[in-house]
Amino acid sequence: MQLSVVILNYKVRFFLEQCLYSVQKAIATIDAEVIVVDNASSDDSCAMVQERFPNVKLITNAENYGFPKGNNIGVAEAKGKYLCILNPDTVVAEDTFTKIFSHLASHPELESNLGILGCKLIDGTGHFLPESKRGVPTPWVAFTKIFGLYKVFPAISLFNRYYAQQLSENQSGPVDILVGAFMVMPREVYLELGGFDENCFMYSDDIDLSYLSLKSGRTNYYFHETSVIHYKGESTVRDGLYIKRFREAMQFFYQKHFRKSYGFDVMMRLGAFLFSLVKQSQQRNRTINSTKTIVFTRDGLQLQAAHPVEYYKELADLTTALAPGERVVFDTRSYSFADLVQFMEKHCQTGCQFRNYLSQFEGIIGSDHANDVGGVEFL
Repeated sequence: MQLSVVILNYKVRFFLEQCLYSVQKAIATIDAEVIVVDNASSDDSCAMVQERFPNVKLITNAENYGFPKGNNIGVAEAKGKYLCILNPDTVVAEDTFTKIFSHLASHPELESNLGILGCKLIDGTGHFLPESKRGVPTPWVAFTKIFGLYKVFPAISLFNRYYAQQLSENQSGPVDILVGAFMVMPREVYLELGGFDENCFMYSDDIDLSYLSLKSGRTNYYFHETSVIHYKGESTVRDGLYIKRFREAMQFFYQKHFRKSYGFDVMMRLGAFLFSLVKQSQQRNRTINSTKTIVFTRDGLQLQAAHPVEYYKELADLTTALAPGERVVFDTRSYSFADLVQFMEKHCQTGCQFRNYLSQFEGIIGSDHANDVGGVEFL
């Protein structure tokens, strides 16, 4: 078996369903399996998987074990030569995995020494997510991030390491750290490294695993030729518990790899605390009042709205510029996920909303900002 896709779910039933439909299409020509591990969700995620995806292996945990242990449980059941650790609030393109394996096959030196491979991630508005590629957050690199120096001096290597700005978003190459929302790696490498460290509940586990891969002499690699949507805010409410776990995660990483003195420890604890406050403040759950809805459908989708609705059969038929406040709805029966991703990236600066219609649950799904919790509107 070439690939095992491991998805850890926690209470994002409809985003999980969309993710699984996209994965189904992406592995159509690959010898692959899909494993969903559910961390004691209180919604009907498990019932949905059993009913609509009978070929998916479902593992139900009795409690929320966190990201590292949940994924380790899934990997223990995996049989593929490669693993894909995948968040449930993602959408992969139909050619994501075939492009990755084709690239590895044509670069044997990379394939033979591969640690972890990540790809370009975009949010629900089509904007590139800079955490797709990062440097090791040493004390200095973390300092440049916390105080925004990477924005002030983006071309100076001393300041631009946090988001690996030596590579542009459209340039593939070796990087230090990749994000746990989408990681492809040889299963034997994952096992050799010991998987995700279960002493960390969440948030710094992907940094830790990437760093362990790097220290083992393997190549971590950012692959820009395929884009995956990561809605990001779905599994995380940035409340007091978020701050506590985020701060603990940062302390875990620094104490494990960089702790040198009491003064250093105090500085990093303070930095992690300030950073977690900033991350919490970024979640606003913005409300956008739509002025017009543009529907792309070849299958007769009809929407009711209090504002004008325009219908198009081809994505290229839209000749007028999109504008802030306009909503674009894609009928996923009519177009590939790859087409939708490409359209979103092309029009990401317009300030409009993007939604996917899924006939399976008669709803439209999406998110308007990387730091916000999105949702589903049922028709």
